Amino acid sequence: MDSDKIIQELNQRFAAPLQEFYKRRIIFWYDEDGEFRERLDEVTLNNAKLVALTGTNNFAVKKLLSVDNTTNNFLVYCPLSYEKPEDDWLLDIEMYSEEFRADLISIWMDELGIPSTSAMRKQVKEYRKFFKAKVRRDKIASQSKAPVIPVQLHMAVMGALGGLKDVSPATIMKEVLKAGMDINTNNLYREFVNYGADKAFWNIVKQVSGYVSDQPAITMLAIHMLLTATTRTMRLEYLAGLDKFISSPHQAFCFDFISDWLHAEDREQLVEIAKSVEDELKLPQRFMKLEVSDLLDTEVFPCLDEVILIKLMTEIGDHIIDVDVIKRTVEKRRTCVNYKPFKDYYEGILQVANMQAFYKEHSTGFHSAEAKKVWKEYTSEYYRMDTYYRLFHKSYGESLKAYNSDLHDLFRSVMEKVEGLYKNWFLGQLGGNWQTVCSEELAKYGRILEVPQQADFYRNRIENADSRVFVVISDALRYEVAASLAEQLRRETQADVKLQDVQGIFPTITKFGMAALLPHKELEVELHGEVLKVMADGVSTDAGYRDRILKAEKPNSVAVKYEDLVNAKRADRSAMVKGMDVVYIYHDTIDEASHTSDTMVFPACDNAIQELKNLTKIICNDFGATHILFTADHGFLYTYSPLTEDDKIDKTGFVNRIVEYGRRYAIMMKDSDPGYLQKVQFLGGTSEYDAFAPKENIRIKMNGSGLNFVHGGISLQEMVVPVIDYHFLRNQSKQYQRNQKKYDTKPVEVSLLSATHKVSNMIFSLNFYQKEPVGDNREAATYQLYFTDSNGKQISDVAKIIADKTSDNGQERTFRCSFNLKSLKYDNKEIYYLVIADADGLVVSREEFQIDIAFAVDEFDFFS
Repeated sequence: MDSDKIIQELNQRFAAPLQEFYKRRIIFWYDEDGEFRERLDEVTLNNAKLVALTGTNNFAVKKLLSVDNTTNNFLVYCPLSYEKPEDDWLLDIEMYSEEFRADLISIWMDELGIPSTSAMRKQVKEYRKFFKAKVRRDKIASQSKAPVIPVQLHMAVMGALGGLKDVSPATIMKEVLKAGMDINTNNLYREFVNYGADKAFWNIVKQVSGYVSDQPAITMLAIHMLLTATTRTMRLEYLAGLDKFISSPHQAFCFDFISDWLHAEDREQLVEIAKSVEDELKLPQRFMKLEVSDLLDTEVFPCLDEVILIKLMTEIGDHIIDVDVIKRTVEKRRTCVNYKPFKDYYEGILQVANMQAFYKEHSTGFHSAEAKKVWKEYTSEYYRMDTYYRLFHKSYGESLKAYNSDLHDLFRSVMEKVEGLYKNWFLGQLGGNWQTVCSEELAKYGRILEVPQQADFYRNRIENADSRVFVVISDALRYEVAASLAEQLRRETQADVKLQDVQGIFPTITKFGMAALLPHKELEVELHGEVLKVMADGVSTDAGYRDRILKAEKPNSVAVKYEDLVNAKRADRSAMVKGMDVVYIYHDTIDEASHTSDTMVFPACDNAIQELKNLTKIICNDFGATHILFTADHGFLYTYSPLTEDDKIDKTGFVNRIVEYGRRYAIMMKDSDPGYLQKVQFLGGTSEYDAFAPKENIRIKMNGSGLNFVHGGISLQEMVVPVIDYHFLRNQSKQYQRNQKKYDTKPVEVSLLSATHKVSNMIFSLNFYQKEPVGDNREAATYQLYFTDSNGKQISDVAKIIADKTSDNGQERTFRCSFNLKSLKYDNKEIYYLVIADADGLVVSREEFQIDIAFAVDEFDFFS
């Protein structure tokens, strides 16, 4: 403040009305640092006299004010400070006089709203170097609240140096840790040293976290915080020998600090710190000695997921597959913040558990005596094993894109066990049973009696349709993939969706399957050169003729390619189907992928499902249609591992009689009799040729690639052709209005199962219940659960539930969540709330709770 402003303010003070009973005004101008001593001659007062204390004139000034002149106003300039109040000769006069300060410290304190107490003045003086710069003072001013006690001033200075607006011990410590582990190169900590805040920093750290050292180090602070936080969810004995890094009384603060950071956007910096700590302390080796159940609830260190996976995958490799442990582990770990890098491994072993559960349920093998019964068992249950196998390889393939040296070989060993279980047991046992019970009917009739036939598709479903119908034929859309599509369509669209099946025509290859789905009275083959062409009532069924065949049956029919449809502009695609009562759409994603590589088939299945769901929207929204039939020309058989010679047969014994063959079928001259092939009556027995299939899962040797992905044979995976009957329900339709609850898709709900609504510990668990299984019009949902006070302030960590259980058994749809209350004061007379929110944070329910905890707050609460 310059002299003019000082004089102006002093004159205003002296000109102000006096208090009641006062006859004059005495103002003491305190300037302990003597900053204005040499400028007193610039002070001109209108209505007061100036007197300056020198340290040797105290008595004279007191006599002047008390005896010699008791009527004039006085400004007493005081550049002195006293260690003891009794040393101040003028203290009695000061008690009834006014105070004025114009020194820099006072100006700064007034500017920032800092109370002018002796303790705060002393502290501001110590930070004189910091406060000299207005830009730094502005950072103090921008903080959410002004400091009123010395410890808050320390934090305000450190917060300003760290660029913080909301200042607390936790935010300051986080910024220091983020700035680097080396105390000599940590720029923020060097700023603390530069401005004299380093000692205060370590004092605050000691108070809130319990970390104390004669030579404090940021690295040691990180270790202390991480290990102390870990003891909140892991028994202390598991960290034996590391006790010097742990302060149990400060467990709550350390856990809250680490947990909040783990769930923040900048969590990757903490992950890197945790990785360096776990390497330095050899924590992976320590954790490997524990049981998986001992590690489940802890997510502080990234190595925990690797350790858990190593232990589980090692057991799987040793043929120890505990289904319940694996499912419980995956359910718990997928709610943890470090799940994403390990998702493919966890999802993979979950499918192993599903396959093992299926194996245990059918460990005695497959022994049905009738072909139609095996068919029904496959279409109602057994197909799920194909899905588990596909989903495992989806995860396995994804894991290969991000190499993990610790898990790669183990996951490959798991894959080999999966191959043995699927190929040798499931395909082998089921294939053997199927071969036994179907061989007679296939040889005699070329079909399974009492099973709907693909060749009757048009006659049964299109010919007498009473409304416009779209037929989507997806090449190689096998039954289990169609089951996944049907399930998703039920959940994601407002529709009545039925999954049905037909037996594919033999051989189960594209040209026969596509022909069977067209209108016809009779199918036959003609030999053109060395190629058999499939004819429908004398007309070729090759792709270029299918539109003609459809129009010959119903003029208002059309055949289009999926690519042409989706790539066209909206108006153009509408023109393609305008006025058409029957529309055949040909889709080829799965089979096309096999021409690139066998390993691309399973990823292509997911792509096909997404494309067909998108096509459904186009048909219903753009074309206004309501009825769609999804089907396929054939299924497929696929195994990932290389085939052995035992999986193949040589054609040399019948090569001279072959008309056409593939890896899974052979069409031969009439009356051929290859003893190691299964005869299948060909085209109703009217053809001049005979047809045969390798037994079970055997392939016929031939040149070229594509040995793992095959079709053409009689396995259930190849021969069971799906038919999804899809009826879109508009809001005004009678069926929708009558059964609205049945068709409206909603996320499954979760509710509190625990009876008690009282909390008496800082750490506790509650049980929750998924009200209905996922399926049909109930879709999976993710929920966040936490506690708040009556003002909505969060007072616990956040638990997570992924509600995707499909079991009809309510006991299998329960969840147990652990909660950690923050270290605060809790009033047992207040109401607190358990909040259940969806994945977007929208609150869906609140439950009232009472919290009754003695001594819930730590000694450092005064920082808040």
